[in-house]
Amino acid sequence: ILFKYSYNGLWHLLVDKEMKKTDLKEIAGLTPSTLARLSKNEEVSLKVLGRICKELDCNFSDIIEYVKD
Repeated sequence: ILFKYSYNGLWHLLVDKEMKKTDLKEIAGLTPSTLARLSKNEEVSLKVLGRICKELDCNFSDIIEYVKD
């Protein structure tokens, strides 16, 4: 079973905070491959999402959305 996700909330949050994806990569300690997965709306670990939420002071619901078929 393949699930679909959208990280549009994350990208909007970065714009609101005047940050770039590379800024997020640095502060949350993301690897280039993890950043690429986020950019392609692919799955990443809860640990990664948790680090992003910690650094951006937000909740999962602010950065990720489950997309129904």
